[in-house]
Amino acid sequence: MALFVVRHAHSAETCPAQDPRMGAMLLQHLSPANAQQNGVNILGDAVVNGAHTLYMIVEAPGEAEVSQYMAPFAQAGSVEVMPASHCEQVVSRGGC
Repeated sequence: MALFVVRHAHSAETCPAQDPRMGAMLLQHLSPANAQQNGVNILGDAVVNGAHTLYMIVEAPGEAEVSQYMAPFAQAGSVEVMPASHCEQVVSRGGC
C-alpha cells in the first residue's frame, strides 16, 4: 500500500457541512468500512477551522484509487492527491 496526503478545499458557499443531509452522506463516505470497500485506508483526517479545507493521510494501492474515492468531494471543490512517505522512510533514503 502506498501513502498519500489528500487536500480538499471548497468555498464557504459550497460547504457540504452546511447541509445536514449532505454532511451525513459525506461522513458515511468517510467511514472506515466504506473507505476499505474502496481500497482506501484512512490513517487520519482533519478540517482546518474556518478554512473549508480537509486534509487526509491515506493508504491505497495507487493514486487512481484515492482519486476515485475522493470523487464526491470534487463536486464541491478541488481535490489534490499527493504521494507521500513516512518520516522514517525519508530519513532512511537520505532526504525528501
